[in-house]
Amino acid sequence: MSRDFEELDYRETPLGELILRRRRMLSLGGMEVYEVKLGDAFLMSSLFHEVEVALAHLGLSELKGASWDVVVGGLGLGYTAVAALEHREVASLLIVDALPPVIEWHQRGLVPLGEKLTSDPRCRMVVGDFFAGAQSEDGFDPEQPGRKFHAVLLDIDHSPRHLLDPGNAAFYQPEGLRALSAHLQPGGIFALWSDDPPDDEFLDALGAVFLTVRAHIVRFQNPLLEGTSESTVYVASKAAAR
Repeated sequence: MSRDFEELDYRETPLGELILRRRRMLSLGGMEVYEVKLGDAFLMSSLFHEVEVALAHLGLSELKGASWDVVVGGLGLGYTAVAALEHREVASLLIVDALPPVIEWHQRGLVPLGEKLTSDPRCRMVVGDFFAGAQSEDGFDPEQPGRKFHAVLLDIDHSPRHLLDPGNAAFYQPEGLRALSAHLQPGGIFALWSDDPPDDEFLDALGAVFLTVRAHIVRFQNPLLEGTSESTVYVASKAAAR
């Protein structure tokens, strides 16, 4: 196989064919780019990670105090998780991903950020269905059922309307968001990445559950389009304890 293109891993999963590949973008001066595909859809590219980083910083910037326990839903190439660990106030980071191969990529060092995550004692990765955990009483941590967190950062579906699995749709309704909020500490934060513009209907659903809701438009340079692209980060805060 050409050194300019390499398939690093291929797996059959319940959601479709999962592929990790590395390519050298000659049009961008030989930049090395990692890509993740699931079926026919591109899940992530290291060429674009500004919004994944912003998800962590925008969400955690609204927390008070220190010693935060944080959940990241969806590991991907690890950009959100690494950005979260840049905050010294983060005491623990639990990453929940439904696809074991994605966690294995980081543990085996197949992706650039794997060593940063696996070497940080605050970070733990678990295989699990984030959406099932959000709707359950036990929550996200199999070692501590019922554990509550200061922040939940979610990057799995393309947006509240464009889903990897139709079964995730209920999560984005008020009842599903209310179940999620039960796993947050008072004053806790829920932040969500979306590839779509701000969605008024979803903002209303968030507003029915959380005390404050914001939709941040994050713009970034897209060298493939030779212009600017943008995505959305929603940040919702739970009422603090009285």
